[in-house]
Amino acid sequence: MRSTTPQGNCDVIQREPGQKIRIASCSLAGCFGCHMSMLDIDELVVEVVHHLEYCRGPLNDVRELRDVDVGVVEGALCNEDNVKVLEQFRANCDLLVAVGACAINGGLPAMRNHFGLTACLKEAYLDAEGVVNPEIPRDAELPRLLNRVRPIQEVVKVDYFLPGCPPPAAAFTELFTALIEGREPAFDEDMVRFD
Repeated sequence: MRSTTPQGNCDVIQREPGQKIRIASCSLAGCFGCHMSMLDIDELVVEVVHHLEYCRGPLNDVRELRDVDVGVVEGALCNEDNVKVLEQFRANCDLLVAVGACAINGGLPAMRNHFGLTACLKEAYLDAEGVVNPEIPRDAELPRLLNRVRPIQEVVKVDYFLPGCPPPAAAFTELFTALIEGREPAFDEDMVRFD
């Protein structure tokens, strides 16, 4: 049986012997650099697969999400679809981890907040050099943009933060090792960097 037990200010995943910890990940408005860094755990992946089950994310294109122990979220909130995905993660994940500068503070996507949504759309679709048929897209299939880019903790509760752009593989190694060992992760100062 899966449960969470309070320890400090956050919860730690407790599991029965042999039961894998279920992990899901998503990339909202970001560059996938955090997922690439997560893949850089190299040979630790051999140990991780015995203890963790990667059940949903861009690496396996599974869309269903339910009964997940840990959700790993990279990217900021730029449109309504980003918000829906994030809310689905919070509702279905016992712990939620914000990964990277975009998820934590808006990162590069939040640069548009200095100009306003209307000005950005006008610059990109109406005034840009070489635009043949100037028109701002209004297709119902396109997700509606938010007025400003937001970090994920403005919308949902976040349990852990892995800062960086992207966080180094060592931070993911510590996160996964802590989950396997049933303890809170401890991120050293050298794990917090922006490359």
